[in-house]
Amino acid sequence: MAQSSTPASATSPVAVSAVSSSRPPVAELEKRLGYTFKDQALLKLALTHRSFSAAHNERLEFLGDSVLNCAVGHLLYRQLKQFDEGDLSRVRSNLVRQQALHDIAQTLSLHQYLHLGDGELKSGGLRRPSILADALEALFGAIFLDSGFHEASRVIDSLYAPILKQVDPKTLGKDAKTLLQEFLQGLGLPLPAYSVVATHGAAHSQLFEVECAVAKLSITVLGSGASRRAAEQVAATQALLAARAATASVQKKSRRAKKSEPPPQAPLVFDDKKQK
Repeated sequence: MAQSSTPASATSPVAVSAVSSSRPPVAELEKRLGYTFKDQALLKLALTHRSFSAAHNERLEFLGDSVLNCAVGHLLYRQLKQFDEGDLSRVRSNLVRQQALHDIAQTLSLHQYLHLGDGELKSGGLRRPSILADALEALFGAIFLDSGFHEASRVIDSLYAPILKQVDPKTLGKDAKTLLQEFLQGLGLPLPAYSVVATHGAAHSQLFEVECAVAKLSITVLGSGASRRAAEQVAATQALLAARAATASVQKKSRRAKKSEPPPQAPLVFDDKKQK
C-alpha cells in the first residue's frame, strides 16, 4: 500500500485543476471495465489516493483484495480441473501479485482517472505500479459494494481471460531450477549437479559463478549472480534451454531415421492350387 508524505491540504489547486481538465470522462473507464456504477461516489472514492483527500481508497483496496482472491480462485477452480490445491495456489498467487495488477491497470489506462496529490503527481505517482495496483483492487471492492460478488467476479473474469490464454499454468510461478528438475524427471534422467566454481569481489559485493551439469545430456553451463542461489537460477535457465534443444535434436534424428527405413515387405503368399 503506497504511502505519501504529501498531506491532502498541500495539494496545489492549480495542479489539481490542470489534471482534472485533462482527465477523460470516467464513463470511458466504465466502458473498459464492462461495468457502470450505480453509485458514482464509490467509483470516485476508488480512484482517490490518500495524498489527495482524507476520504481515500485504502479501505476499498482492502475489500477488493479479498474479492479478487476469491474471484480468481473460483475462476481457476473452474478452468484448471486437473490441478491440485498446491498448483492452484501457485497460479493464483502469481495472477494477483502487484505486477499482474499493474499490467491490467495499464490496459485500462487507469492512471488517467486517478486523483493524486501534487506531491505524488510530481514524483511520478500516476505511473507507480503500487498505486495503480492498489487502485485496481479498490475498483473491485467498489463494484462488490455497488452490485455484489457476482458482478465483481464477472468483471474480474473478463479482465483475466486474455491473461490466462497467454500464460502456461503448468509453469507459471515456477523458478528455473524447478522447471529443469521437472523436465529431466520427465525424461527419466538424474537431477542436475550445481557447484560454485568461482567468487569475485569483496565480501559485501561478491559475484558468484555456478556450474550446472547434466551429465546424461553432456551439458555443462555457467551462471553468475550476486548470491549462490541467484547464480544457480541463471545456470539452471541456461541448462534448461540446452536440455530442450538437445532432446529436440535427438527426437528429430529419430524421426528421420524412421522415415529412411525401407517399408516392410508384404509376406509371400503361395497358391497351392496353381502349384498342383
